[in-house]
Amino acid sequence: MPSDPPAASTQRGLVLVVEDEPAIADVLRLNLRAAGYGVEVVGDGAEALRAARALRPSAIVLDIGLPTLDGIEVCRRLRADGDWTPVLFVTARDDEVDRVLGLELGADDYLTKPFSPRELVARVGSVLRRTRGEGSAPSLLRHGTLTVDLSSHEVRVDGTEIALTATEFDLLAHLMRRPGIVFTREQLLSDVWGYASSAGGRTVDVHVAQVRAKLGDASPIRTVRSVGYAAERATPPTSAAASAGSP
Repeated sequence: MPSDPPAASTQRGLVLVVEDEPAIADVLRLNLRAAGYGVEVVGDGAEALRAARALRPSAIVLDIGLPTLDGIEVCRRLRADGDWTPVLFVTARDDEVDRVLGLELGADDYLTKPFSPRELVARVGSVLRRTRGEGSAPSLLRHGTLTVDLSSHEVRVDGTEIALTATEFDLLAHLMRRPGIVFTREQLLSDVWGYASSAGGRTVDVHVAQVRAKLGDASPIRTVRSVGYAAERATPPTSAAASAGSP
């Protein structure tokens, strides 16, 4: 399957499209290029791994049903190698098991065929905005032993770096910027993912579970039953502790 030169039209970044249906791949290539992205297209899972390692794309649009290796296995191997390039899964199957498994492996978003190419382009843009951050000024969020650097996109617990996907990072940062504020799942879908969906609540739940699993006891995210999620406010030092630390 022909593809664009990796250096072509990459002012918004290079997107690796992994799709074995030529007609769909052509539509995605045309729409992504029209939006200013460079595009490289490959047609199976083994090629996808080679291309991801060689080209270091800004984002990967990854079909699940692929020859050689399916998309879930491709994502699994990338994450196992420490490659946290944003991944947007595409599949012809509207199967919640596949969707949840993909998100648990570290995918950043998920689209079920048929979908609008314009929606896919918009979601790629949303994922990349989250990855690249919202500004250049250094900013650090803290909660106990947890630090979230909004400039470098680094998350650390007790000084040890924790690898989060772009979406996991943005979800954590969004909640920590507004400690004590409760967000519904619908609000989080709109604010973090950039879209609303009546069926998207499970997406939020899976990402919250992944963040909690990675951060362990350092996670500031609490569940507000029947409403949504919030970040706990940092606990100020007690007066006794403050006095003990005074000269």
